[in-house]
Amino acid sequence: MDTKTLISILSDRLGREPEDVTVLLRSISGILADSVKQGDTVAVPGFGTFEPKMREERVATHPSTGKKILVPPKLSMVFKPSAILKQRVRKF
Repeated sequence: MDTKTLISILSDRLGREPEDVTVLLRSISGILADSVKQGDTVAVPGFGTFEPKMREERVATHPSTGKKILVPPKLSMVFKPSAILKQRVRKF
């Protein structure tokens, strides 16, 4: 599903204009990113949990040159679906 389809479905279900739903989705995305960047875990009941994860520094090989490069540590986000979401997906 692409973003336009998601916005269309949400606007129909909520009875809101697509522009309002777009603003809502962007706001939620921004809040999630800011919270995880600060090291907070964000739990959405019935959906799942977004957690920060620090990836360790590592040595990688450049595919075309074969040269070894050092990849610095970085913060990433991990999503863990809730049990309710897993059950809903398994029913189909």
